[in-house]
Amino acid sequence: MDDRGHRPTLRVARAVTEVFAPALLAAVMPIVIGVASVSPVGNGLGWALVGALFCSVVPNTLIWWGVRRGRLTDHHIRVREQRRRPLAYGLLSVLVGLSLMIGLGAPRPVTAMVVVMFVLGVAVTAANLVWKLSIHAAVAAGSAAVLVITFGPALLVTAPVVALVGWSRVRLRDHTVAQVTAGTVVGLLVAIPTFLVLR
Repeated sequence: MDDRGHRPTLRVARAVTEVFAPALLAAVMPIVIGVASVSPVGNGLGWALVGALFCSVVPNTLIWWGVRRGRLTDHHIRVREQRRRPLAYGLLSVLVGLSLMIGLGAPRPVTAMVVVMFVLGVAVTAANLVWKLSIHAAVAAGSAAVLVITFGPALLVTAPVVALVGWSRVRLRDHTVAQVTAGTVVGLLVAIPTFLVLR
């Protein structure tokens, strides 16, 4: 069957998947929360960069290394069975960063954001032992929830972005609708109470 008519939507889906990848959101979210919630801004930004380092840079450097070595199919780790070790290493990285932040007295909002990432990581790691839950959807939904809590109802405009991320994962046939829906629900159920309690 000729798929040429569907190529534009495939390109959009790939772009959405990359722009809103968990790695990028895990790097950006601590920075947004740090700059918005901590005064002086420099202090918030400094701690936010520490959070971004351990939530995103370190784990994803390990993933890229795995791809280069041929141990992982790609940086999104489409094969569920390959996800266990990278997810475990990612959790360890976030835990190290979180320990440093708590031990050195990082601002509560930034620490809360990193805790959200850690608890979200635990949830998706557990789920992916038996089922290919959408990490894209979970991180997108969790990030949107934190933005609404921080900036108010105006940031409910991020909800369509979460839906767009879910669509992109289904359009690329990397996930089913059920896997995307479950990821979205997990993201919300983890992020909302965790951030509200700890911020």
